[in-house]
Amino acid sequence: MAPTVNPASSRLFEPIQVGRMKLSHRIVFPPLTRNRNDDDHTPLPFMARYYADRASTPGTLVISEATAVSHLEEGQDNTPGFVSDRQIVAWKTIIDAVHEKGSYYFQQVWGMGRASYPELMRRKGLKYRSSSAVPMEGVDAVPEEMTEEDIVETIQSFADTAKRVIAAGGDGVEVHCAHGYLLDQFLSDAVNKRTDKWGGSTENRARLVLEVIKAVVDAVGADRVALRLSPYAAFQQAEKGDIHGQYLYLIAQLKTTVPPLAYLSLVEATGDPGALIFGGKAVNQGKTLDFILEAWDNRSPVIVAGGYHPETAAWAVEKRYNKWNTLVAFGRHFLANPDLVFRIRHKIELNKYNRPTFYLAKNEIGYNDYPFSKEYLAAQQRQFPSSLSCFPEGGG
Repeated sequence: MAPTVNPASSRLFEPIQVGRMKLSHRIVFPPLTRNRNDDDHTPLPFMARYYADRASTPGTLVISEATAVSHLEEGQDNTPGFVSDRQIVAWKTIIDAVHEKGSYYFQQVWGMGRASYPELMRRKGLKYRSSSAVPMEGVDAVPEEMTEEDIVETIQSFADTAKRVIAAGGDGVEVHCAHGYLLDQFLSDAVNKRTDKWGGSTENRARLVLEVIKAVVDAVGADRVALRLSPYAAFQQAEKGDIHGQYLYLIAQLKTTVPPLAYLSLVEATGDPGALIFGGKAVNQGKTLDFILEAWDNRSPVIVAGGYHPETAAWAVEKRYNKWNTLVAFGRHFLANPDLVFRIRHKIELNKYNRPTFYLAKNEIGYNDYPFSKEYLAAQQRQFPSSLSCFPEGGG
């Protein structure tokens, strides 16, 4: 691939309708787990600034970090939930801060399943569970196979959480079925060894995510619901033996059982966090998302993610995926550049991200200390003479 498209004049800056949202461009801030919540899984006050800063160009889609749909799924330290009154109040502050910038907000929601920390679950007196009693590599504990009651409660938890998000002012929810977390543990034949209606076949392995999507759509409306998938990821050993068959069945069912979703979010083979972030094996490299995009057939827009930078993102929307209504998510670069959209539009050099600070729990270092560009600050000063006080000297 030899990108030759100028990002500033590309379709990245073509407006697009996504669900109920009229986005002014196609640069998306995606879900990024960063462990800045407190020990009760509630967002800390400084998180509102982080999200608002990345919403600083009006018309941006901001998607939250993955958020537990029940206290049972708050399975790792300092990850958030959207369950308790205290959590809801904290998230409402964040949602309002994004909206005050003229941007839009989706909450990514998940269950963690066997990706939870067994010791943390033991300390809380909660069940460590998954689709089947199949342990993860490097983890001594074996999860319990979820019962029918567990599964029904999980479906309801997704629907109830979606209602809480909308009641708090969110524009929608993105259901996380990727990267080896709970719903993906059911989708994966490497993890799901069940022989009941929730496993044992392509159709049965897809049942839980389909039931979750139906329940969430019934709760808040299809145009407020999105789904994230990572067909090629090997992270947390949630691989699929028949990738095309599994995902084509899922897409076909989505098209026939629910109205058009707000969007699909798809992770490229290059976006497997096991390889991209944690130095694990890279699998399925060179494979493309074309088969899903062809099957989805522009039913609603698709966000693609996977190590993009401005030039490759422009190439993707102009050339690679020009047949489809696509947007591009930037993770690490959006973390390091709160004014990323402005920088790309004006060809301003990007800040470099600092990987060792990605997961500093409860800490603003590597989170709220990346600077806005001088050009952005000057533009703000010209447009809003009193606004510069909102940005501490040297950064946002």
